[in-house]
Amino acid sequence: MSPLPMLKEQERFTYADYLSWSDDERWELINGVPYSMSPAPSRLHQEISGNIHGILHQYLKGKECKLYAAPFDVRLPGSSDAPDDEIDTVVQPDIVVICDPDKLDDKGCKGVPDLVIEILSPRTAEHDLKDKFYLYQRVGVLEYWIVNQTDKTLMIFKLNAVGEYGRPEMYGSRDIVAVPLLGDLEIDLAEVFAS
Repeated sequence: MSPLPMLKEQERFTYADYLSWSDDERWELINGVPYSMSPAPSRLHQEISGNIHGILHQYLKGKECKLYAAPFDVRLPGSSDAPDDEIDTVVQPDIVVICDPDKLDDKGCKGVPDLVIEILSPRTAEHDLKDKFYLYQRVGVLEYWIVNQTDKTLMIFKLNAVGEYGRPEMYGSRDIVAVPLLGDLEIDLAEVFAS
């Protein structure tokens, strides 16, 4: 695998380019622009991610929806039959739930997930709150969860009838969150933020 080539002004990359880059660093592509996901997340970030993953994993056992944690490639093509050399957006959400098995292949997910969870880190907060927010809204992710590890809060953005995220539902560490998107699941945020 080769290192990431120098980005020239107006140059765009595709998933095919992305596959040729070194595994020493993690990258995402949004509209052909690369974003470094290195260095690795903090210990607290990983604890919160593990707690959420554990809760969702237990609940989703035996159900059609599938759960994955980063690093896991989510390719967002302009059309479902776009070849890899035309896909210019690939992200690695902290946690993702996909309920349509036809979107899953050996490379990850090709298509829009149902639920995306990002845990804010100081280095990636702006990227998660702005770039990914608009990306997930544009492609139609039904729910986008943003977990703030510093103040122990959760914002849930739900896609409305006109294809936009309205005002977020806000939760704190003492709240219990119902997740009707996945059925009768309820998540105690005290468990999510326990360390």
